[in-house]
Amino acid sequence: SEQQQQPLPSFPCSPAGAVARWREEGRVAVWLRVPILQSRFAAAAASQGFAFHHAEQGSSTLMLWLGEGPNRLPGFATHQLGVAGAVLDGSTGKVLVVQDRNRTLNAWKFPGGLSNPGEDIGDTAVREVFEETGIKSEFKSILSVRQQHRHPGAFGKSDMYIICRLEPSSFNISFCQQECLRCEWMDLGELARTKHATPITSNVAKLLLYGYREGFDKIDITMREFPAVYTGLFYKLYHRELPESYRNIT
Repeated sequence: SEQQQQPLPSFPCSPAGAVARWREEGRVAVWLRVPILQSRFAAAAASQGFAFHHAEQGSSTLMLWLGEGPNRLPGFATHQLGVAGAVLDGSTGKVLVVQDRNRTLNAWKFPGGLSNPGEDIGDTAVREVFEETGIKSEFKSILSVRQQHRHPGAFGKSDMYIICRLEPSSFNISFCQQECLRCEWMDLGELARTKHATPITSNVAKLLLYGYREGFDKIDITMREFPAVYTGLFYKLYHRELPESYRNIT
């Protein structure tokens, strides 16, 4: 909203006086950023009705709703995004799998991890696979999306977990021994049948086996990049591939 785009105001004299002034100015809401070394000001702001909105490494941001009715300010990030890479060697039918070192259950899974801010899904998959296994690969498609709520590993927030199909460009494993207990190329059919894999890995292995045998066009969610309405920016759209006759409709 327009209110959100305005600079964060500072207290002109006292917190109470500042809030009274903002009300007179007709402000609907106020955002207040407090640097970590000045955190004592958060208590003064809270005494005037401010509440925490979010915190980052160097500061916290507080909010105050001054408009009528319930607070309509947007919440901060509520989801974490995890991405894994199913790296399939099409010449052998083998897929790259790992066992995490810090798990009580040593089950096979696809290598992966959390996406960094500003990082595309495919780039996360490629990076995480390389960091964990030493295997270089190329993003080909998205295979699945899992949604989970109240996730203990996400501070009780919601979690999105995306598995991508990757194509390897190197094959000699050099896995990270701090993160992984084991890493190997496993026959895709064996992975689809083994009881020693996580449930989502088993399900996606069956999906990948179907695509490997019948054609990846039956399972792939591919990506195309388009210019956004904001000048100079682009967005990536993930969907099943359209026939050329439909892609070129104007």
